[in-house]
Amino acid sequence: MKQKKCAIFKHTLKRVREAKGLSQKELAGLLDMPQPQYSRIENGKTDPSFTVVYRIANALNVSLSELFNADEIFSDVNAYDKTLIEKLKLLDSLNDDEKKSIYTLIDSLITKKKLKDNLQNLANL
Repeated sequence: MKQKKCAIFKHTLKRVREAKGLSQKELAGLLDMPQPQYSRIENGKTDPSFTVVYRIANALNVSLSELFNADEIFSDVNAYDKTLIEKLKLLDSLNDDEKKSIYTLIDSLITKKKLKDNLQNLANL
């Protein structure tokens, strides 16, 4: 399912960017990001952090659920995942400081998980 999410995200990202009349270079400029880095995100060659996705959504003036085309991506998920999706949709109702706090927390948890996995892999060598 991850491949499906990534494919839809990059397609939606490109479609929204083009609909807003922006080139990759222009959007990268709005994000204060080098154009090659943005290109890798849009082409699915790198996974952006939640903070970067949030910044992209803001720059494009769309909600996160619109950017991820959530209804299409998550049409085949279970009830637990649907609850999570509903919570993600509610993020749009938070103020900017609250959103930043949530994204920082999520990024921290993901980083912690990656570090834990890397340490476990090293211990298994």
